[in-house]
Amino acid sequence: MKEINIQEVITAVEKLCVEANCILDTDMAGALEHALITEESLQGREVIKLLLENASIAAKEMVPICQDTGMAVLFAEIGQDLHISGGFLTGALNEGVRRGYEKGFLRKSIVKDPFNRVNTGDNTPAVVHYDIVEGDKLTLTLAPKGFGSENMGALKMLKPSDGLEGVMDFVVETVEKAGANPCPPVIVGVGVGGTMEKAAILAKKALLRTVGESHCQEEYARLEQELLLRINRLGIGPQGFGGRITALAVNMEVFPTHIAGLPAAVNINCHAARHRKIVLEGRESIQ
Repeated sequence: MKEINIQEVITAVEKLCVEANCILDTDMAGALEHALITEESLQGREVIKLLLENASIAAKEMVPICQDTGMAVLFAEIGQDLHISGGFLTGALNEGVRRGYEKGFLRKSIVKDPFNRVNTGDNTPAVVHYDIVEGDKLTLTLAPKGFGSENMGALKMLKPSDGLEGVMDFVVETVEKAGANPCPPVIVGVGVGGTMEKAAILAKKALLRTVGESHCQEEYARLEQELLLRINRLGIGPQGFGGRITALAVNMEVFPTHIAGLPAAVNINCHAARHRKIVLEGRESIQ
């Protein structure tokens, strides 16, 4: 059996926190550069230019792209043949977040109680989603989520009779209600199926997909494109100043569900759509 020591996990998460908040992914940068060409609104183009300039400065100076450096959301895929040694994995993930937000001078936005609102002072705890997968590697994806966009998400327990059109109407209405609040141009994550909480996680996970990469099933790829067209007809535009580029992509993930339900969730990401991934290789353990 192979193993990874928690110190390696801590170091990896610390690095992910800083890079995710300061460096715009190349796929997002490319999507914004393409939007600069296709946007017809003069104001919209000026906004996109400023977003690209801001991202360039952030990467060069290693300062946050946005002042809201978000709540740390981690997706951890753990190989079933891997052993984590030296301590508790969840503790290591939170320690990595703690160090990353401290060393990167990132804003700490987490309160320890949703009602008393006392700041934890280190941006922990993180939200962690675990998946056990085949193999002996640990894949960590960090997605810091600012709440300008997070607050614009929505969940709806549709009836099966609402069907595909009901889901599509719900997605478009959610983006329309959000308006400029999630800092468009946005990425729209859609989760359909499972249970209430499963749909919400699917929508969040959909945001991690590379911009421009469609769903692997043709029918859902077509739905993504249709939703993108409908959303961009809303005219919200970059930062809400009007235009045809309100969203850069719509990513949909689906899961089997109950005969009596049709859960659907929408999670919106801002123009930065921050996320960073690392794969840690297990080493042969010494017995």
